[in-house]
Amino acid sequence: MRFALPLAAAFALLSSPVLPTEAPLDDPAIILAEAGAGTRWGMVVTDADGREVIAIDPDGRYMPASNTKVFTTAAAMWRMADGSFPDAGNGGVVVQLERRPGGGTPDLVLKGRGDARVSSAESGCLADCLIDLANQLAPKVRRVRDVIGDDTAFPDQRWSPGMSWNNIPTSSGTGISALTVDDNEIAATVTPGPIGSPPRVDLATYYRVDNRAVTVAGDQEDLSYDRAPNGRTLVLSGTIGSEAKPATLQLGIDDPADYAAWRMAALLQSLGVSVTGESRARHRPLMPSDDPELRGDAPTVRPADRANVVGGLVPPPLADDIRIINKASQNVHAELLLRRLGLIAGTGSIADGQVMVRAMLDQAGVPAQAVSLSDGSGMSTYNRVSPRGMTTLLRWIGRQPWGGAWRDTLPIGGVDGTLARRFAGTPLAGKIFAKTGTLNATNALAGYLVAASGRELTFAIYANDVPEDVAATKLMDRALLAIAAAN
Repeated sequence: MRFALPLAAAFALLSSPVLPTEAPLDDPAIILAEAGAGTRWGMVVTDADGREVIAIDPDGRYMPASNTKVFTTAAAMWRMADGSFPDAGNGGVVVQLERRPGGGTPDLVLKGRGDARVSSAESGCLADCLIDLANQLAPKVRRVRDVIGDDTAFPDQRWSPGMSWNNIPTSSGTGISALTVDDNEIAATVTPGPIGSPPRVDLATYYRVDNRAVTVAGDQEDLSYDRAPNGRTLVLSGTIGSEAKPATLQLGIDDPADYAAWRMAALLQSLGVSVTGESRARHRPLMPSDDPELRGDAPTVRPADRANVVGGLVPPPLADDIRIINKASQNVHAELLLRRLGLIAGTGSIADGQVMVRAMLDQAGVPAQAVSLSDGSGMSTYNRVSPRGMTTLLRWIGRQPWGGAWRDTLPIGGVDGTLARRFAGTPLAGKIFAKTGTLNATNALAGYLVAASGRELTFAIYANDVPEDVAATKLMDRALLAIAAAN
């Protein structure tokens, strides 16, 4: 059913603290109005025929946060379906030996092509394992000079335009590279010491620790950390209780190719391979030709040079990674997927990836003004999406042969992913399939739900400029429950 409250009245509700007595108490606009002044709401819900059940500022432009992953992953599924983006063997890592002019001991070059799932774990790794690659190499290569991490498959765009720089030291803002290992993260474990003393920090020697933290009485932990961009010194501060459990900090890596080379050198040395030089990175600078607006036709991408290849890893299927991206809202994997899409259009840049996304949106009938994106994950504050534009895309996805498989990658309310705790114990548990989104003062949710009548509804809801004391996700969940109950 459509809610009786007209659209003009809905706008009035969202800007007025006084609620009309004739409006139903379970009206979604009234629920959203509980946020008070400041929060901007945009919402569209459509039925199976495309009729809008409710529309609140439907063409307004909102920061979508991780709703951005809807566009990236759908574009990948779209291209996989037409055969231009192979599901199997797409990406990968190869190792080459390079001799310098004049000969001598060769350099070992580890070349990445966008594989997001390489692991450097020395034990317990089941697939896409750097240790397996080292074991391939050890019998063939007994001595190398430098170990070079080569991420030139993509231009050097480690951070997207509009990403907040304060995220860089964290796993949410780690650098993006065609050569990715361990999700481009390093874990640090902080264990309390005697009261009044610094805690113990266990961290890979890739980083140096400036430990300013203090162990205090009790079981509470209040630690913080920082690191200068491209710096290798982690500054730890704050307190940890002497009775607290060890705290794990997930740290970002600014130069993933350099870190991958460092890890590879260590693994080779552990297997008896002599590394006489250093570990270092090789990048491809971003050039004007990497921007499709500044060049003519996209150049043909040449296949990778296979000369002197001595080993390699084949990545798991892309479809598996799309599930990880949407269920867990994995930022690094989403950004790599966008750049891998960009290789279809040209050079593997962010802009080239957006060319592929825009081509999908054009086919789906989504107007240009409804979506403008600067990254693939949603960390950029430059991204803008309209609720109507999102529901138009979602309804189009639902009509595609691959739409059901894509929908299966979304979190399920009360069941798994980033919705595992939301909608649990409600009528929408197991009946709402949607991508979440959270950024500073921003919340988002978009996808599909099964209403009380059994009808499927498509929806998108955004809260922007949310004050710190407002729980916007609880309000949007209540609004969706009210809509589901009435339809």
